[in-house]
Amino acid sequence: MKTDPAIRGPRSKPQPGILRTAAVQMIFAPTVEGNLARIDAAVAEAARAGADVVLLPECATTGYACDFGSLKPAMVRTALEALGNAATRHRVNILAGSPVFLGRRLFNALLVFDRQGRLIHTYAKCQLTDSDRRWFTPGDGLSLFRVDGVVATSILCHERRYPELVRLPVMAGAQIVFHPNAGMDPLAVSHRKRKGRDGIAVRAFENAVYYVFANSVGPQGDGKWSAGDSKIVAPDGTFLQLADNRREKVLVADLDLAAATRKYARDSLRHPRFLAPHWRRIVSELRRRARQNDQTFRQGILGGLFK
Repeated sequence: MKTDPAIRGPRSKPQPGILRTAAVQMIFAPTVEGNLARIDAAVAEAARAGADVVLLPECATTGYACDFGSLKPAMVRTALEALGNAATRHRVNILAGSPVFLGRRLFNALLVFDRQGRLIHTYAKCQLTDSDRRWFTPGDGLSLFRVDGVVATSILCHERRYPELVRLPVMAGAQIVFHPNAGMDPLAVSHRKRKGRDGIAVRAFENAVYYVFANSVGPQGDGKWSAGDSKIVAPDGTFLQLADNRREKVLVADLDLAAATRKYARDSLRHPRFLAPHWRRIVSELRRRARQNDQTFRQGILGGLFK
């Protein structure tokens, strides 16, 4: 994969208030082993560029055209171990889309591994597509976590159509939205989804936060395609990095957190007055549910890894 030349080489030391972030646009391999190899290569490339955080697409471990009905817990455990090991080896935070089992239930999830390879957050996609519902159980909470001390949130793919999934975590303190994606469109539709014409810049602007979008690219099987167009967007809606719709790419940008003011979400916690107390109650429940879900998934996933 190629790294954007705007970032050249690692920093001598991290800068206070700056989070160097990478978004990986990848072509899915036909096997879990193949995807893990591509993930490791991309994470290594991002680490060489000095990235603090690396975001991978939705279902990066399996690909989104996977036959999820034949997926075995042991295959998922192997993939998650590999992600944790990669985070440790490259000393970066890895945010990766992957199916995860909790008992017999399968979830479409985003997992966050810190620099020590510890699983610190799991978000299960709650707004599922019709095809998702064939295999996945919907999550029952929103995403809220810290990465290198910075409060962040995540949504997955189709969930871009539900603005409350972003606005509420931003009310709760999130300065960055991490959005793993895996497009599954006819080629003609995929070609139209180019150059940022997808509403993501609006979502960054209306919340005054950074938005990091990592998509798959290329053929997905059964005549379906993924448009690529991975991007890193600033709080004012400008594109810091934007990939094409053909090639794998590692996008890297420095996020100046002072610019992620969350202004409009913070304003909504005060006005209009009749809504403000309801928002505050919802935000309190969001935080509680996120902590609870993290504990549940951590116990279930890590318990499975050590059986």
